[in-house]
Amino acid sequence: MNEQQYEKLLNINTAGFQYGFPKLVEYHRYEPTPYEGLDQLFENFKLPCNGQFVDIGCGKGRVPIYIHHHFHMPTVGIEMDPKFFREAENNRQQYMGKAEKRQIPIDFQHLIAEKYEVAPQDNVFFFFNPFSVHILRQVMSNILYSAEQHPRQLHFILYYPSSDYMAYFEDELEMNLVCEVKLLHEKNVNERIVVFEW
Repeated sequence: MNEQQYEKLLNINTAGFQYGFPKLVEYHRYEPTPYEGLDQLFENFKLPCNGQFVDIGCGKGRVPIYIHHHFHMPTVGIEMDPKFFREAENNRQQYMGKAEKRQIPIDFQHLIAEKYEVAPQDNVFFFFNPFSVHILRQVMSNILYSAEQHPRQLHFILYYPSSDYMAYFEDELEMNLVCEVKLLHEKNVNERIVVFEW
């Protein structure tokens, strides 16, 4: 299924790129996650049966809506840009108007990732290089503190991970790499998806 077909199926509009640069220098600009890459990931990695999926830097809401549609799992999207947040909310309303399992929530929050209050049920976190590794450390500190307070298994999905992100997860946190998907039709070594487990 191509991008246009997926958008029609989900009744959303998440295409396009961010022009210009974010207002905060350590945050990276928006680029939607390709549906083809998500399909390849979930052919190789099984989401946990319970818990909640959190997309850090969700843009217009594509990934949380995709997860809700395919896995009927509660999802949260964190977005600091007010324009993208409004578009994510609009996409949620459009999608939920036709969605199955409407009682399962999709929640978008307008804030910077460091301010997100990690919920005890949050157990899968998705990153598509939304910010510098400096910000990543702050966000991960909040997530791992939550895991200390409410022990649970966590999964971290990194889409197109930078070398800084990989070094942080592998060397500093010493997490287990449980899945690596080399994306079809891509040549750059970073054009892959990896999943770490805590």
